[in-house]
Amino acid sequence: MSNKRTALGLALGISLMTLSGCGVFGGNRGPAQPVETPPADEIIDDIVYGDRGKPRGTIWDLFRPREDAGQVGAVNRYIWNAALETLSFLPVESVDPFTGVITTGFGTPPGGGKAYRATIYVSDPALDARSLNVALMTRSGPAAASTTRAIEDAILTRARQIRARDSRL
Repeated sequence: MSNKRTALGLALGISLMTLSGCGVFGGNRGPAQPVETPPADEIIDDIVYGDRGKPRGTIWDLFRPREDAGQVGAVNRYIWNAALETLSFLPVESVDPFTGVITTGFGTPPGGGKAYRATIYVSDPALDARSLNVALMTRSGPAAASTTRAIEDAILTRARQIRARDSRL
């Protein structure tokens, strides 16, 4: 019987030493360190959207206020429309509202004898003379600077008229 007791005592002693090495008895581990976890919103977004990530916009973005309504792409819509109206006697060859370039073919103004061709560049969303650049050509070369200036003035005047009309609505 003493062999059995000795074997049992030895087994219990080894077990206690093994468990104490594992820290079951509250060994000196030092202060607990905080665990860095992402916020709950990020965890939920990862679960819901997965690898695609959260969408940039929702259906409710349609009802939010928009930016300046006076812009078409990156250009001022009043200058853009005024240029098309003022030079309506010229056939339009290409139009790009995002870069602000209107290119026309040759055409004769009403009551005039010379044919002109124009390239209009609207460079800024502001309703300003610096936003407009007109290049006029005749069949024999560049048009006179005074003619180009008169066309620019006519376009800017018409743009201001359109803006005034829109503000009264």
